[in-house]
Amino acid sequence: MMNAEQLSNDLAHFSGSENVYRHTMGYVYTDGVKYLAENAGAFWLLDLIASYRAKPKVRREPFVVWNVRVCSKGAIVTADDGNGNKLATQRIPFTDFPLAEIKLYVSDGVIMLPTEY
Repeated sequence: MMNAEQLSNDLAHFSGSENVYRHTMGYVYTDGVKYLAENAGAFWLLDLIASYRAKPKVRREPFVVWNVRVCSKGAIVTADDGNGNKLATQRIPFTDFPLAEIKLYVSDGVIMLPTEY
């Protein structure tokens, strides 16, 4: 797993995406998200986001912001509609996710980094 500083620096260089990758639960994700998942051991995050697609409150939104904040007791993952209206919250009791926080966007079924939007 990559250290937080190197990962943050690398993720900042993604803008747009030449490829998309299909998640087994229907979403697709970009090159930057693939890089994040591979280098931060965060495929669990893609699974979590995809699992919330079954929730009507999340599914009906064309744009969702997913925030991950790591704390001393694991992590808190929240979703909102981009205007601060909460759609979902889940506590993760343990994580070795290297970043203190990250934000991902889901727009029309594509999971992406904010720099790829």
